Amino acid sequence: MIKVTTKVRVRYGETDQMGYIYYGNYPSYFEVGRVELFRSIGLSYKDIEDSGVMLPVADLSVKYIKPGRYDDELSVTTYINKLPDGVRIFFEYEIRNQDEIVLTTGSTTLYFMDKKTGKILRCPELIKSIMKPFFE
Repeated sequence: MIKVTTKVRVRYGETDQMGYIYYGNYPSYFEVGRVELFRSIGLSYKDIEDSGVMLPVADLSVKYIKPGRYDDELSVTTYINKLPDGVRIFFEYEIRNQDEIVLTTGSTTLYFMDKKTGKILRCPELIKSIMKPFFE
């Protein structure tokens, strides 16, 4: 398993009229978690894209449990529980506030796609080889 926690401060513009995090912003926090997870294992999204691979989101699931508020310090924990062995990669998320209260959980499924052709492809060996030690 790969697990990374990233801190994010809720900005005023990310909240609604009640001072709660606007529900549509949680996927952005998930994206921050994904980017930082890759970075933590020595692979940036830029490296992936420069190698000719894109990662479009195919599926998004969000469960809202408690509201986050303006100026909360969020801990976005991102997990990959299974080494990709096909054309998809699965991420799970848990967002807690500074009091360790779970606010939101979720998941995304992304596909590996050839940047030039737009065709779906299997997980590239570069990515698989970097991730494999975390699952041994």
